[in-house]
Amino acid sequence: MDRSKIEKIIFYSNILRKEMQVCVYLPKNYETSPPLPVLYFLHGRSGNENIMFEVDIQTKADLLIHNKNIEPLIIICPRIENSRGINSSFNSQDIPDSIYNERFINLGMYEDYFIHEIIPFIDNTFNTIRDRKSRFVGGASAGGYAALHNAFRHQDLFSKVGGHMPALELTLEKEDMPYFQDMDTWEKYDPISIARNNKIILDLEVYLDAGDKDEGEFYKGCSILQDILKKRAINSQNHVFPGHHSIEYIKSNIEKYLEFYGKRTKK
Repeated sequence: MDRSKIEKIIFYSNILRKEMQVCVYLPKNYETSPPLPVLYFLHGRSGNENIMFEVDIQTKADLLIHNKNIEPLIIICPRIENSRGINSSFNSQDIPDSIYNERFINLGMYEDYFIHEIIPFIDNTFNTIRDRKSRFVGGASAGGYAALHNAFRHQDLFSKVGGHMPALELTLEKEDMPYFQDMDTWEKYDPISIARNNKIILDLEVYLDAGDKDEGEFYKGCSILQDILKKRAINSQNHVFPGHHSIEYIKSNIEKYLEFYGKRTKK
């Protein structure tokens, strides 16, 4: 293979009991490369694995790798639906969203699906480095929330995490109630609560950002989380970039994110 490519893979999730899809970016010369690092990039609540195309990950990654700004890496965009990436119900079910009538809320064991199916599937299918130091997770909006709680709850699996305009809420909102049985469950997955109440491995690198035109709690949430992480001596950075909460914002900053995950190691 003399150029990068994107593969779409459909597989059956035994945990969710339905077919799910994953988009996989493989860099140039993948077939002759040594084992590669892996970035898992999670979409927002109304998105899907096609965020790979919506933010033009292939073109941006190709250029950064070609210019030696980042190391070659595999990028995975799994479908997590409108789930927040949490274990919300033992039985998978789709219920109408009472706030946004045009979409559904997806309940099920989505944390287990990501941790115990997606990651092993990728490691068993592709030429990956099977070590936390070369495994990263990031995401946009609700995917940023999912990336943060997955990294904080499974620190043995990831060494870098990015929350890009992450859906960090300061209280349990009405629209989120279907996901959580009670406040204990909400705090169990809330990245701010996890960081405040649990030990975070010192070598975990964290990247937060939001738009200067963002409104509401997400912008504040990044600042609060950043303060907690800094007080605990975690290598965390928090950025404010031009724009507002949208896929266009992610697309305009994807090169910065890729440079964080894939920065070249000094020889």
